[in-house]
Amino acid sequence: MSDTTVRVHTAVLSVSSTTGTWRLFVGLLNTTDPWPEHVFSSSEIPTPAARTAALTLLGYEPTDGAEWEWSEDTAAADGPVHLLSSMKVRERTGGAA
Repeated sequence: MSDTTVRVHTAVLSVSSTTGTWRLFVGLLNTTDPWPEHVFSSSEIPTPAARTAALTLLGYEPTDGAEWEWSEDTAAADGPVHLLSSMKVRERTGGAA
């Protein structure tokens, strides 16, 4: 792989069933590196601007044309539904802010 190859990852926004706060993490597949993570201090769904700011702090940015895609996750058919959102991201030139 050349040094100019852009590595694309998936950023995931999820809410903790324990604390009710949201967290954003970047899944780094095929590595043992820790996944970059940002925990928001509120139980409110973070705004798109807050998500972008968190990604910037972690050293990532959305890929061209990427948008947040929402889905539902359930542990059991009759259990509560948890919202998840994901978006393709790439490492920022210059790294974390």
